[in-house]
Amino acid sequence: MVLFSGGLDSILACKVLQEQGIKVTAIKCITPFFSYELKDDERAREYKEVIRNKYGIDVEVVDITPEYLSMITDPPHGYGRYLNPCIDCKILMVKKAMSLMDRYGASFLATGEVLGQRPMSQRRDTLRIIERDSGADGLLLRPLSARFLKPTSAEESGVVDRSMLPEISGRSRKEQIRLAEHYGIKDYPAPAGGCVLADPILSKRFKRIFYTWPDFGPEDCVLGQVGRHFMLPGGSWLVVGRNRAENQALATLIGENDYVLKVLDCPGPLCIARRVKDKSDLVVAASICARYAKVKSLPVTIGVGLRDEKGQNLVIDAIPEDNKIHSYMF
Repeated sequence: MVLFSGGLDSILACKVLQEQGIKVTAIKCITPFFSYELKDDERAREYKEVIRNKYGIDVEVVDITPEYLSMITDPPHGYGRYLNPCIDCKILMVKKAMSLMDRYGASFLATGEVLGQRPMSQRRDTLRIIERDSGADGLLLRPLSARFLKPTSAEESGVVDRSMLPEISGRSRKEQIRLAEHYGIKDYPAPAGGCVLADPILSKRFKRIFYTWPDFGPEDCVLGQVGRHFMLPGGSWLVVGRNRAENQALATLIGENDYVLKVLDCPGPLCIARRVKDKSDLVVAASICARYAKVKSLPVTIGVGLRDEKGQNLVIDAIPEDNKIHSYMF
């Protein structure tokens, strides 16, 4: 069983083991911060088919959101440069994979980690911490760098031939590219972090969300990645679509108790007001919504509706908010 990010290293980890005649099941973990679009069954099915056809790898999609959200506000091993809990994230994924070993008939675990490639999570000491704290001592193989590391039970028992494994370490990608050519792999993702918590702007936003609303859920984490965001004077959270694509995305993220604001008399953004306790925030929200409308004349008419009270709409004639708008942004 191989933890599978979809990047070249995890693809190669699978291929190296397959070359030795080992049946590989790849585990793709998802959370609201990475690959969450695969929560949709149809998109997950399409993804699995693409990976099977392109690389000959069977992938299972596993949602680790509940465990991840319990960890994210206080990761035992801290954060990386921003809000990325890389070490604890990997520990969590290894634990999850271990719990699935019997289901898939796996005798050991593997990852595409490369010794020395990443400064936080792939140093020799942190690789050891991941093994220890996940309970995967002797079970977790890093096939791309295994010959620089202590032999695992799979190698010692002869299930994996250690002498046939590559010797890759450090940040250079030359050996990975050579291996990709060896396996006939031409179409693979460029190296890049896929976790939004490693983004300097989004990580600041999520830090504010986690601190302000400790009861945040997956739906808040998804909403936090779309549009412009405002913290209103009464504590409400306003999200404003920046373009048609974001308006369409926001329309799919409206929660049961969210207020939806829409410009009625000219083109403008779709806005969601969430966690509204002070109704006066809706007046401020309407003025911000008007600020981003394609205004023909003033005031701008804003329709406000509560999702769980359909038909009970409020109409606000709003003057665009300019003076304080940046102080509300986060």
